[in-house]
Amino acid sequence: MPITRDLFIGGKDVPAASGRTAEDVNPYTGEVYATVAAAGPEDVRRAVDAADAAFEEWAALAPFARRAIFLKAADLLDARGEQVAELMAHEAGGTRPWAYFNVALAANILREAAAAITAPRGEVLSAQEQGALGLAVREPLGVVAAFAPWNAPVILGVRAVAAPLAAGNTVVVKPSEDAPLACGFLVADVLREAGLPDGVLNVVTNAPEDAAEIAEALIADERVRAVNFTGSTNVGRIIGEHAARHLKPAVLELGGKNAVLVLADADVDYAVDAVTFSVFMNAGQICMSGDRILVHESLAEEFTARFAAKVASLQAGDPSDPHTVVGPLVSTSAARRVAGLVGDAVAKGAKVVVGGGEPAEAVHPATVLSEVPKDAELYYAEAFGPVCVLDTFTDDATAVAAANDTDNGLTCGIITENATHGLAVARRIRTGIVHINDQSVADEPQAPFGGAKASGYGRFGGRWGIEAFSNTRWVTIATQQAHYPF
Repeated sequence: MPITRDLFIGGKDVPAASGRTAEDVNPYTGEVYATVAAAGPEDVRRAVDAADAAFEEWAALAPFARRAIFLKAADLLDARGEQVAELMAHEAGGTRPWAYFNVALAANILREAAAAITAPRGEVLSAQEQGALGLAVREPLGVVAAFAPWNAPVILGVRAVAAPLAAGNTVVVKPSEDAPLACGFLVADVLREAGLPDGVLNVVTNAPEDAAEIAEALIADERVRAVNFTGSTNVGRIIGEHAARHLKPAVLELGGKNAVLVLADADVDYAVDAVTFSVFMNAGQICMSGDRILVHESLAEEFTARFAAKVASLQAGDPSDPHTVVGPLVSTSAARRVAGLVGDAVAKGAKVVVGGGEPAEAVHPATVLSEVPKDAELYYAEAFGPVCVLDTFTDDATAVAAANDTDNGLTCGIITENATHGLAVARRIRTGIVHINDQSVADEPQAPFGGAKASGYGRFGGRWGIEAFSNTRWVTIATQQAHYPF
């Protein structure tokens, strides 16, 4: 029997005004896992009504009271590992290790948000007028429109709302149609149980065919004062255009075309393990996944042989099997898209090192290609699947040029035993994030997370997340009466 969920508005579970629903399909079995309410524009207005009504009281709530809610929510989420593992396997094809990682990081995002609530915010300014005191204070914006993606649903569902709420805003979140339970309702349920007041967080789900209309209605509402979006670059451009049209700030964390560089002094065994994790964790469906593996020519033969052997040994298939490393993609259409990228590259001259072939429904084989030509779509397109491209370089300049040969700029890994050398290379690579002697996939709740170029703008994490969802206001206090010329 499928799970059913209504919209979550004003602290209540309510059906869509139209009565319509949408199906949430298990990508591995193809069966309907859940049925959720399919909102229309009138439901968006109801959700914004509730968020707007709750804003003043939430913003005025004592910081220690707000912090207690976040800390309780973190503990509640930590206790739901088994529930999340089942939920993510059925809804998004996530493996158990990936689900437990989602729980641990998301709980720590809530704890970091709790710390930010009571951290000092603002500055005392030098004043031009004698006897005056100047202050720069951080204040909440109002209602925030948040968009949560499916690929790391608990992490990114929590991240969509944690910093905005911690800054004193209220939120209307539109979770992905591919994982509305994990990246929307689960987060709301945990925060509701932790004591979040009614209306502070609202969840609006929709049918896939209505996504554009719902997003536009949410961003266009004059009471929505900021936009928080994580997703593909193509959709992010549209969201950014809507936000700009209505003069609303946006934080956009978008796609990546990330490189992992294996320098000449790298430990090959370590590099193989690191790169395998970077490429194939969550079947490559992470914005930070390593799409391009650039190996110094002196190590290329040894690295390729060991890497190919390790990739060939990875178990693929049922995400509920504890031995599965490469689970299904989010849908059969996603697997076919990845297969199309691989097929196009091979047709244009690329060589299959390991894998290739047709997917089994939503499960695509772990695949490594080499000699991918620039006219192949995969050369520049984000794979977002269990696929990577191997290439070699002769010197740092060649490696840096290859790493930067993309419109994206999210993250990069540099495998080297010489941190000084690694730092010198890292300074030349144009990404928002870089990891020296590590691969490309990493996230910590206190660190500034975000990209450059077509990977978006704005930062999550620590004080940067609070700054992204609050305004700096100038306040002066005159300690003596001023004198005026007339």
